[in-house]
Formats: sequence, C-alpha cells, structure tokens
Amino acid sequence: MSAVPLWKCEVCGLVYEGPEPPEKCPKCGAPREKFKQLAREAEELVLRSRYTNYLHMKAYALLEELLKVAEEGIKDNLDPGCYKIFTEEKEFALLTMQKIKAELEVHMKKGKWG
Repeated sequence: MSAVPLWKCEVCGLVYEGPEPPEKCPKCGAPREKFKQLAREAEELVLRSRYTNYLHMKAYALLEELLKVAEEGIKDNLDPGCYKIFTEEKEFALLTMQKIKAELEVHMKKGKWG
C-alpha cells in the first residue's frame, strides 16, 4: 500500500497521490469534490499495475533498440545466415512491440493504470 492515499478523479480518471485531493484536477480542472479516495484493493492494483506497465515500457524501449540493430544488420547483409537472424530479430521485435501496446490498452480499459 502507498505511504500516501491515492485519489481518482471521477471525471478524467487521473490518479493523484497526496494526503488529500487537490483543489482542482491537474488534468481536467474538475473540483476537489470529484475525487474519490481509492479503496485499499484498488490502490494495490494501481501500484502493481504501475510496476508492470513500467516493465512493459522498458521492454518496449529495448525492443526499439533491437529493431534498429536488426535493421542495421539487414542493411549490412554480410551473409545469408546473418541476414536470416537479423530478419528474425526484426520480426520478433515488431510483433512483441505490437503485443505490448495491446496489453497496455487492456490495462487502461480495465483501469489498471495510474
């Protein structure tokens, strides 16, 4: 559980950390009354989701780097074996990046974002 309460704006969904909700939502400008303190279970889900989403985004950044390396290897085209490996790396990176984006979309639709 977070050291400070989590508050969710009922208008735009922003999750705010603080001892009390802000005077107005920093994202949409809704008044303080539109914030609801998250229950312990919802708070734990937000915190766990933040960590998992961070891992997905970190993996995505690494895949972007792999994609660049694979494209350089394809362009270099040293021999058929290398070309094949770099082509497979590129396909893997692109497919996995698509999967990550889809999974993050699922998280957002389920409110597992914060």
